[in-house]
Amino acid sequence: MKLTLRLLLTAAGLSFACLGLTQCATGPTTANASASTISSESRAALRDLYRQNPKARSLGARAKGVLVFPNVTKGGFMLGGMGGNGALVRSDGSISDYYQTGGISYGLQAGVQKYSYALFLMDREAFDNINRADGWEVGSSPTLVIVDEGKSASLSTTTIDSGTYAFFFHQRGLMGGLGLQGSKITRIQPGR
Repeated sequence: MKLTLRLLLTAAGLSFACLGLTQCATGPTTANASASTISSESRAALRDLYRQNPKARSLGARAKGVLVFPNVTKGGFMLGGMGGNGALVRSDGSISDYYQTGGISYGLQAGVQKYSYALFLMDREAFDNINRADGWEVGSSPTLVIVDEGKSASLSTTTIDSGTYAFFFHQRGLMGGLGLQGSKITRIQPGR
């Protein structure tokens, strides 16, 4: 009886959290994040990624820009959602554009996870994709490559000059799998 009650309470809590995430994933809201906070967190996350992964640093040196989402939260129980804010770090190190990533999913899933990810935009087409008027459906890009630990070890930056490369890092919590399929990136205008 206690186990059943605990499972029901856990399911209800996860469902409630999922509804909150779904709300933040369906529209360009900033959830009280200021431009300065998003900028500093994005720069710190990118520095951490470069310290952890020298291949990412090499890729960043050649990229037109790096879109960094330092704090993405994903959660769900059957119905799931994910969302977070980020900034576009241009090749000269400046930040002038801010974005939100969000998505919803359904199916066999349960858990809550936090993570960071960075999209390395290697050519002008990839750079322009993120500023489409209705947002960028990440999973629809034929030139998106998810770089995992194995692929990172064999990544040769001398031949990479086009497309978008995604790195996941700072993973915390428990939830099956990470991916960008079905997520959307939309430009936002946070307060200063």
